[in-house]
Amino acid sequence: MLPQALGLPAAVVLILGGAVTCFAGYRLFRFVLGIYGFILGAMLASSLVGVTNTTGMIITAIVGGVIGAGLLAFAYYAGLALVGGGLGALIVHLAWTQASTGDPPLLLVGLAAVAGAVAALMLQRYMIIAGTAFGGGWTMIIGVINVLASRRIIQGGSPTEVWILYPTSIGDYRWAPVAWMILGALGTAVQLGAGRKR
Repeated sequence: MLPQALGLPAAVVLILGGAVTCFAGYRLFRFVLGIYGFILGAMLASSLVGVTNTTGMIITAIVGGVIGAGLLAFAYYAGLALVGGGLGALIVHLAWTQASTGDPPLLLVGLAAVAGAVAALMLQRYMIIAGTAFGGGWTMIIGVINVLASRRIIQGGSPTEVWILYPTSIGDYRWAPVAWMILGALGTAVQLGAGRKR
């Protein structure tokens, strides 16, 4: 959570971080782990502070972000497994929302996360490339949705005075999964092509 006034800058950071991740994630993997560690740490830490305490929320988000960035950047294999697990859980969640209503069964999400983590450790290079390309693509889409919502171009955003990042909230934007697949495939192709030029 962040104060509503910081929603637009945070969404722009998501777009820029997502672009770096999508198109240069393998080369900059430790940096990418730091970016996502910061986002995750800031999300978790800022949710511990009351919504009326703006200064406390910002300070807590920064401290939590720095801790999260450090943990993921230095824990390479754990970070790799988390990227694979997160990607597996995201795929199940998105597929489920296209086919059914409500949340997917916890067991299914857990199995997909474990399968993604194991695959990530077995096929490191390709998993890093695919994980960063598709993860970065999704981050860009969430950022774009939040920029458009903050500018009141589309419906969305928080009705409260707090900006809350929901990484899987795409609402009725049926274009988002299609755009995600296109961005992910493009990012994968760019990263695989960059690896061949060496």
